[in-house]
Amino acid sequence: MKTLGILLLALLSLEARAETWHTPPELAPLFQAAGLDGTLVVYDPAEQRFTGYNKPRAETRYVPASTFKIANALIGLSLGAVASVDQPLPYRGPEKPFMTEWVRDMGLREAMPLSNVPIFQELARRIGLDAMTRHLARLNYGNAATGDAVDQFWLSGPLQISAVEQTRFLADLARGSLPLPASAQAAVADILLQAATPHGSLHAKTGWQNAPGPGVGWWVGWVRQGDRVRSFALNLDLGGPEDAPKRQALGKAALRLLGFWGEAEDLGYPRRNTK
Repeated sequence: MKTLGILLLALLSLEARAETWHTPPELAPLFQAAGLDGTLVVYDPAEQRFTGYNKPRAETRYVPASTFKIANALIGLSLGAVASVDQPLPYRGPEKPFMTEWVRDMGLREAMPLSNVPIFQELARRIGLDAMTRHLARLNYGNAATGDAVDQFWLSGPLQISAVEQTRFLADLARGSLPLPASAQAAVADILLQAATPHGSLHAKTGWQNAPGPGVGWWVGWVRQGDRVRSFALNLDLGGPEDAPKRQALGKAALRLLGFWGEAEDLGYPRRNTK
């Protein structure tokens, strides 16, 4: 009987920690106004609660594109493939890449906001395929599939991850609870910082599969307010360059509307009562 009681308590404890999903009706008009199919997920790890739009898509895996630079930097720093986020890596990309600003040696601190693909490809080659595959499995990063090209798998596949999985990974990074050195996690969190106010900080990264052509666009990251962390992941079907700015614009509008970042009234939306 004692053993049965312990099992029942364990089951009740698991139920108490079960993740929940909430879809606020205010989010649908944002996506309708953008005119793009997509999803948004905000995860509160303290409450194990997902708040979002389009749950089926949120659970569907897509190529992570440049959002993978987060994991790439973490693994590279953890393994010593680069000594710090300020150590320059050599540019070995094309003479005329997607962005002219890429064409020079630079460290991860500068390469992250520029989303410098050739620099992060160089980092991936230094990590190596075997080590990369092992660490993606340790991080539970999507399907953890790397194929046989160490500098391409996050751009064209086979690596895929869902918006829900992105938020779990990012929540762990924001809290420094990934199975990697704390120093590497803190350094990557620092170079992802987008904005800071007296009330909190915003850390984020964009991604665009098949840029500048049609493909899935991402905006992922987290908001920290005191000790409270909420991670988020948005993805959209982009038609081309004209749609690219909608990733951050729509994502920030949603975070503000939900009361998780900034002032809702700044964008002309009513403040949502989150009490």
